[in-house]
Amino acid sequence: MATTLNQLIFKIMDQYLGFALLCFTSFITLLNPLGIMPVFMSMTESLSNEERKKTAQKATLVAALSMVAFAFSGQLLFNFFGISVNSFRLVGGIIFFMMGYDMLQARLVKVKMSKESTRKKYVSDISITPLAIPMICGPGAITNSIVLMEDANEPILKIILISMIFIVCLITFIVLWSSSKIMKILGETGNKIMMRLMGLIVMVIAVEFFFSGFKPILIGILQAAMA
Repeated sequence: MATTLNQLIFKIMDQYLGFALLCFTSFITLLNPLGIMPVFMSMTESLSNEERKKTAQKATLVAALSMVAFAFSGQLLFNFFGISVNSFRLVGGIIFFMMGYDMLQARLVKVKMSKESTRKKYVSDISITPLAIPMICGPGAITNSIVLMEDANEPILKIILISMIFIVCLITFIVLWSSSKIMKILGETGNKIMMRLMGLIVMVIAVEFFFSGFKPILIGILQAAMA
């Protein structure tokens, strides 16, 4: 009796821990906090430490809430508006490419913010777009949220999924918050060098995003034309 109970507990724990590990590893890979950090550093270079912290807080919170919202209603929303994840990838690729080009030219943070209202507006704008969406909560994270929610056929699994989303977003916030210390170490010259290098990488990622969304759409068009 005791052996059977232990086996049952082990099976349940194995199922839940396995799902939690799947959620954590997939989201931490897709969100890639270390990859977002150089872009965040470049976009918030002219902000104070407190403003940078608020920007990171708002961006990660909006991203977490967006992923949870898509997890519960994403598939229904996409079907209702006739939106595909591939279309989302196309738009995300274009936005990334424009950002990467500005970073490559070291133009990303050249924003006049002499007035307090302008600074607050800038912090609010970049917190939501492009930091929260589509950088943190991108097509991959949205798709992952929808797929994992479909796999979570028990209330406990749904709670685990939501918990993992917030945990990964908390880790992302800590990484972005720590970027101010890294900026001090790099200095202005080092930050500009990193911005240009990351701009090139972001442009490459943008091309991958764009064509990963464009290819299925093109194949669908060709199949429809040949039918």
